[in-house]
Amino acid sequence: MSALLETPLSALHRAAGARMGPFAGWDMPIQHEGIVAEHLHTRSAASVFDICHMGEFLVRGPESRQALARALTHNTETLDSGKCRYGFLLTPEGGVLDDLIVYSLDTNAFMLVVNAACAAGDFAVLRERLPDSVTLEDVSFATGKVDLQGPLSLAVLQDALGESFTDLGYFSFRRSCFAGEELLVSRTGYTGELGYELYAPWAKTGALWEKLTSDTRVRPAGLGARDTLRLESGLPLYGHELDTDHTPAEAGMDRMLASTADYVGKAGARRRRNALVALRFESRRTARAGDILALPDGTETGRITSASFAPGLGYAVALAWAQAEHAEAKDFLVRAAKVELPAQRVSLPFYTQGTARKKFP
Repeated sequence: MSALLETPLSALHRAAGARMGPFAGWDMPIQHEGIVAEHLHTRSAASVFDICHMGEFLVRGPESRQALARALTHNTETLDSGKCRYGFLLTPEGGVLDDLIVYSLDTNAFMLVVNAACAAGDFAVLRERLPDSVTLEDVSFATGKVDLQGPLSLAVLQDALGESFTDLGYFSFRRSCFAGEELLVSRTGYTGELGYELYAPWAKTGALWEKLTSDTRVRPAGLGARDTLRLESGLPLYGHELDTDHTPAEAGMDRMLASTADYVGKAGARRRRNALVALRFESRRTARAGDILALPDGTETGRITSASFAPGLGYAVALAWAQAEHAEAKDFLVRAAKVELPAQRVSLPFYTQGTARKKFP
């Protein structure tokens, strides 16, 4: 078995007593003081997350904009410098190889941020799809990533860096400076709250983490709280709600398929054999990924993809695949651990008080 990779913050996590665990080949902090406490603190104040395991690729060249438009679902032709966009890398049949964000650094320069578990495969597919005139560089192990998330994150960020970011809109970014090195500040995140994803040189990430955590409004949070926060906010997780067997349309992501380019997988991207449904349970008792989803009469229709007690709501929630013809049903049963849990279909997001899109004067 291969040794787990470590982020530049791993030693700091262990020294602080964090509970560590394997994730996508990395030794990652699962929790610090506890998932529920970290979740609620993110919703009310600000938390920092070690996300250095994510992959970052640089794409450059005069043909890069057009080439990316053919390789990905992102409409790069309308992506201005200083803006970023979420979308997908698809199989030729329209299944999802990965979900990723594309940053337009300049007219002919882009950064792609991909999931850790998919990074190697993504790089190989992109190299095959991009022409030789386009440079593709993996800078994952030169790039650290710290996510500052929560309604107080703007105030914390401005105090830490000594400049105003009130003009930075949702899914926009700009370059700043920390410890004499360039820092890319992106108003994005995976929690449903106001937040910023900070990309720093690998060697400076520890100093950035210590600067942010020295603020009394900030606490460190692990992947456990990151998962419950994203689920409450109705955000998909690759390998759960997104995979090669399902299309973006089936996952409810039609709005991300606006590109007019003839990108790989376009013909199948809107295929709907299944649909992702959001479920609410009446108590704290929750299901597990893989549990069977059935109609009230016992007819099996799908499976749970993600489920958890929702700390911000006080009850359990889940996402699940259902056969398309059953996706509008109001009531379901989930067969979990030898019991059947009644569940009701609801709208997303589960948690509706998030501050991610908050506007500033």
